[in-house]
Amino acid sequence: MTGFEFKIFQFIVLIVSVMVHEVSHGYVAEKLGDPTARLAGRLTFNPLKHIDMFGSILLPLLLFFSNSPIMIGWAKPVPYNPYNLRDPKYGPLKVALAGPLSNILMALIFGMLVRFGAFYLPAGFVWLLAIIVLINISLAIFNLLPIPPLDGSQILNLILPRRWTMVMERLGFYGIAIIFVFIYFFSFVIDYAVTNSFIAIVGRSVAGALFGGL
Repeated sequence: MTGFEFKIFQFIVLIVSVMVHEVSHGYVAEKLGDPTARLAGRLTFNPLKHIDMFGSILLPLLLFFSNSPIMIGWAKPVPYNPYNLRDPKYGPLKVALAGPLSNILMALIFGMLVRFGAFYLPAGFVWLLAIIVLINISLAIFNLLPIPPLDGSQILNLILPRRWTMVMERLGFYGIAIIFVFIYFFSFVIDYAVTNSFIAIVGRSVAGALFGGL
């Protein structure tokens, strides 16, 4: 696989993973009584329904061509109405957590294939599976950051006192800029968390064999 083909593979994995992330939000909301996402046509894996120009295209391309060690992004948020949820106390939290948890689940599933298939499957195939694991771990950790419009900010809003949620709402206007600053200065934090999560899932010996020095 050439370098360009590898970047295309990463991009496809990212788009599929962010779609799973957003559909999971809508699916959990639907199960809890809110049909908003379904009625808006967002419970679909049609990428055109989910792609966000900045989070799904521009940011990943910037990371690709700057040779960033992390691959992150987001899709257009799936709409939902918290007032429709049968569980008004914990329902919004469940909806907010559904996206990151879907990426963690994908990382665990493909991670187990890497962990137990490393010595039986073709090395190139295992390496591609490992990339899927890394991207999904990156998405889960990145989206849990408490920066608007990421899921972490919504989760924080649900547990913070009202005066602090108002501060978070005001920060929302500068969310994209804050994300850029965080990535520029603190991407090593995400990289550290992703690396150690990857090792925990696939095992240190397998991780070291795939990416020497981990």
